[in-house]
Amino acid sequence: MAAVTGSTSGALRLLVVDDHPVVVGGVQLLLRSDPGIGIAGSARSGREAVRLAGELRPDIVLLDLRLPDMLGTEAAGSLRARAPGVRIVLFTAYADHAALPAALAGGLDGCLLKDSSTTDLAAALRRVAAGERVVDPRLDADAGVTEALVRTGLTRREYEVLRWVALGRTNPEIAEELGLTRNTVKAYLQNAMAKLGAHN
Repeated sequence: MAAVTGSTSGALRLLVVDDHPVVVGGVQLLLRSDPGIGIAGSARSGREAVRLAGELRPDIVLLDLRLPDMLGTEAAGSLRARAPGVRIVLFTAYADHAALPAALAGGLDGCLLKDSSTTDLAAALRRVAAGERVVDPRLDADAGVTEALVRTGLTRREYEVLRWVALGRTNPEIAEELGLTRNTVKAYLQNAMAKLGAHN
């Protein structure tokens, strides 16, 4: 069941997506003293989050990685389609989850661990709202991505597309996940293959 908390006039509008009410309550407690961030609502599943994103038009979605109906990363493309311009931050307790490297390479706006302190969470959300990508320093996947880009000459977007291909996604699925057209995904893939000297 969704929870909508009402007006967040003048504040960043946050949609919290987590199937554990205690986590949603914890985020509310962490942010209650920050007038610059208001919780516009909460959802317990990916489908519910997509519906609420269209209704509430949040500025930021704080998205649990593991939801009852899908991984948070699977919901990201639909969230962006329903609320263009929304920033998406994964919020997880699993620093070593197998889906994190692809998620971090896939154009999300950040990833925070659930043991973030009050100041860390509020500050991170403000940085994300300002256009900065924020990843908890304990997650070193982004450093690996940067090294790979330098080594191969790929752009970040080309690398993102290749990662999704490696995970078995089709071009249409990648297009939806990254908010791109199918032709754009195909072009990124062709450029990446040319740079790597690959034929298939």
